[in-house]
Amino acid sequence: MQDLQEYPKSLEGSKSLLAKYLSKEVFEELKDKVTSNGFTLIQAINSGVQNPDSGIGAYVGDEESYEVFAALFDPIIEEYHGFKKEDKHQSNLNPDDLNAPNADPTDEYILSTRIRVGRNIKNIPLGPAISNEQRDAIEKDVSEVLSGFDNSLGGKYYPLNNMSEEDSKSLIQDHFLFKAGDRFLETAGLNRNWPNGRGIFHNNEKTFLVWINEEDELRIISMQQGGNIKEVFVRLVTAIDALSEKFEFAYNDHLGYITSCPTNLGTAMRASVHIKLPNLGDKMDEFKTIADKYHVQIRGIHGEHSQSEGGVYDISNKRRLGVSEVECVQDMYDGVVALIKREKELS
Repeated sequence: MQDLQEYPKSLEGSKSLLAKYLSKEVFEELKDKVTSNGFTLIQAINSGVQNPDSGIGAYVGDEESYEVFAALFDPIIEEYHGFKKEDKHQSNLNPDDLNAPNADPTDEYILSTRIRVGRNIKNIPLGPAISNEQRDAIEKDVSEVLSGFDNSLGGKYYPLNNMSEEDSKSLIQDHFLFKAGDRFLETAGLNRNWPNGRGIFHNNEKTFLVWINEEDELRIISMQQGGNIKEVFVRLVTAIDALSEKFEFAYNDHLGYITSCPTNLGTAMRASVHIKLPNLGDKMDEFKTIADKYHVQIRGIHGEHSQSEGGVYDISNKRRLGVSEVECVQDMYDGVVALIKREKELS
């Protein structure tokens, strides 16, 4: 990582939000500030400096970074989420408040449903600033708790640094195995000491999954085949409640659940379905109009920037901060219902 004493030249042609809001004045104001965990502006902006094609370009090393470097992060958060520095976030994980009868009871359109949240443990630095010892301690503590789960959440933990070839093949086949992060995460400091201190837990039914020390310290995932979105949400909440009995997660009334990437703040939730919409896929303008109305994003099935295959799309909630978890899932559900209705009309 460069020790930058002056404004980074690589940002001059960049379209990232970092480049937009890190003026020379803001750089001078923040460059010598440091959080109590020793995290600096130079670390916060390194990913965007090294990768001028970033969309955002800035990561934080701890909850305090959002205050210490507020002159940079407040405008980034406001532009990305439409959320001002005086706004308050509200959490609601009560499944009774979600109105979501099965949107596709005959399994004609929805192939699978997946809802995940990111969580980081309170008073421990986030991925870009965590020490190897702290990362290892999180892995040990969380994997022990998960290994004690029983009933529908009971399963097995697989450490990344000590995995048999057989387990590795099985996890790849199920699309459960995560790899070292891309160049954006690499330059944010999120791949340090890979693969130590990282691993995967899944239940016996393969419907509940936890990634330890990937981009967030915990990625808690609930999923299953078909379109019973409420069932997936109920399982997720059950798992979050069980983990919350043992760990306090980083949260504040302004930003909600704290994550190293500002795009994930608030609910830190992505609720999605893989859904067959070949007719709407041929009318992309109409597809996007419906998606925008219900605050959902359209992606290919291999994630961001990928293409559709066989008329199958990944549809997920767009809003995360300033709306509750129930509202995120409701957005996705209502959008999916509208998309299926239009697909039927077109066929």
